[in-house]
Amino acid sequence: MAPRVVRISIAPVKSLGLVHPDEVTLEPGGVVGNRRFWLRDEEGRLYAGKRDGSLLRIRPEWDERTLRLALAFPDGSVVDGVVELGEEIDAPMYAWHTVASRRVRGPWQAAISDYVGRPLELLWAGAGAVDRSPRGGTVSVVSRASLERLRREAGVDEEIDGRRFRMLFEIDGVDEHEEDAWIGAEVRIGEATVVFNGDVGRCVVTSRDPATGFVDLPTLATLAAYRREGAAEALPFGVYGSVRVPGAVRVGDIAQPL
Repeated sequence: MAPRVVRISIAPVKSLGLVHPDEVTLEPGGVVGNRRFWLRDEEGRLYAGKRDGSLLRIRPEWDERTLRLALAFPDGSVVDGVVELGEEIDAPMYAWHTVASRRVRGPWQAAISDYVGRPLELLWAGAGAVDRSPRGGTVSVVSRASLERLRREAGVDEEIDGRRFRMLFEIDGVDEHEEDAWIGAEVRIGEATVVFNGDVGRCVVTSRDPATGFVDLPTLATLAAYRREGAAEALPFGVYGSVRVPGAVRVGDIAQPL
């Protein structure tokens, strides 16, 4: 079977629940609207899923054209409206990565703050808040075969849900970790072409169940036992790249090196 895209995952708000469209368009900067918003705490630090797994239980809906943002909370409440942007700021998301952002006016910030029990600020990232974008990482891929290898290494019975790795594309039809061989190569994915630049070193958020946010899998210890060092990052699982030729990608499209 030719390698194919079996799931697409984007996060309109960084670290909140994922959205799974049947089709996206890869632009030079990745998928427009992916990681459009991000959160920081009262000290100006990124507030993300590895600090608070409860964020994964908030389900966003985002329309890039109309600027409508809806957040569904676990208690059934929904905060919905059209985003208005405030003043521009340069905010450090990481020590090595500052994101040109704007403050967001509306009810979402207060609702998220009430939910997590501490004051947070919701920011709009003009170019998106994808972690590896400064290093050519606006597209990411992991294979079902790699997930199966991780399941065996972890010694668990149930399939590992690929959503916990929050990759843009999940593919099937390749051998375990075959996507690693794509680093340095151009790969045709649907109508787009992506050049892969490195592997993705994993963090503790991957140990959390993507539906509940609770820690339920020793992901990092398992990777340390059989994949400690990667070509670019430690504890590698999946690969990242940048868009060479823009185009549409749909679930079911072929993903194959050129």
